[in-house]
Amino acid sequence: MAPTAPTAPTATTATRHLTVLYDADCPLCVHIRHWLLGQRWLVPLRLIPAGSFEAQRRYPRLDHAATLREITVIGDAGQVWSGTDAFIVCLWALAEHRPKANWLATPAGRPFARAAMYTASAWRQAVRSEGTGAEGEAEAESPACGDHCSAPG
Repeated sequence: MAPTAPTAPTATTATRHLTVLYDADCPLCVHIRHWLLGQRWLVPLRLIPAGSFEAQRRYPRLDHAATLREITVIGDAGQVWSGTDAFIVCLWALAEHRPKANWLATPAGRPFARAAMYTASAWRQAVRSEGTGAEGEAEAESPACGDHCSAPG
């Protein structure tokens, strides 16, 4: 599926729900999932582990390897956002954060959204590097960052 325009959904198209694909093996992604679940939604979110059987069943044409590399959001009309655009759309779905999402989608706000995604990506890469063995392969038994970034209970 090709990504759609890098903007939040518009008022002309009623969005009934958004599906967020997140890396269930990434402590940061799991933490953000928990945070999203605790927010008041203007648009309901379905949070599904990226690359899971459920994600592949629902979205067979999606590049599932890519969804494990960066956050991906799918709209109920088939829109696909990834990376910075997905971050903005997630905020757009939240009551408290929609005004910020609208600003982040503008030319003035977009550099801040990209910086947030860059920071998250750099942290995620650093955490993943800590959980690798001598050959650079992830150790199957241990989470990516050990026990220093557990998800909230």
